[in-house]
Amino acid sequence: MAQSVKPISSPVPEPWYPTLAVLMLAVGLIVAASFFIYEATSSKKNRSLAKELTTGAVASVFLGFGSLFLLLACGIYV
Repeated sequence: MAQSVKPISSPVPEPWYPTLAVLMLAVGLIVAASFFIYEATSSKKNRSLAKELTTGAVASVFLGFGSLFLLLACGIYV
């Protein structure tokens, strides 16, 4: 009567963790750098709240997932 239980596995293959970490962190840092450059070079009159929120959100997502894959690649399973 007991059904066989499948072990939980990652949807992403483990050998891809370091590559994904480097790529996502690189993209996140580039987007974050463009955000800081935009903030430093534009005047308060020319700033766009939508652009700031979009750029910040994209950078945050890439840096967050990049950090997650970096921890997974190091063997720290969160």
